[in-house]
Amino acid sequence: MNFNFEQVHNYYERLVFEEVVRRAQAFPDFSNDMLADVACVALNRLPARYVRHDVDMMFYLTEQERHAIELSLEEVLQFAFGFVQERAPKSPR
Repeated sequence: MNFNFEQVHNYYERLVFEEVVRRAQAFPDFSNDMLADVACVALNRLPARYVRHDVDMMFYLTEQERHAIELSLEEVLQFAFGFVQERAPKSPR
């Protein structure tokens, strides 16, 4: 018997990654490592929602649930960027 779990992923990963990339221009001092840290912090604050196909999940969500996801993403991304920025080494002046 052959099992294939390659399609299984956390629904929020793509959403968070895309949003971190989109917002990165507002944080020009952030390195690639710092942006990866932002994604990790944000994902760790969201519930795990594993799916095989993103479209399947979107089909079953109500408009209210979609809105709640958008609000959650905004909240965790703001937190994550601030969290990483606060802990970044400060350059000497």
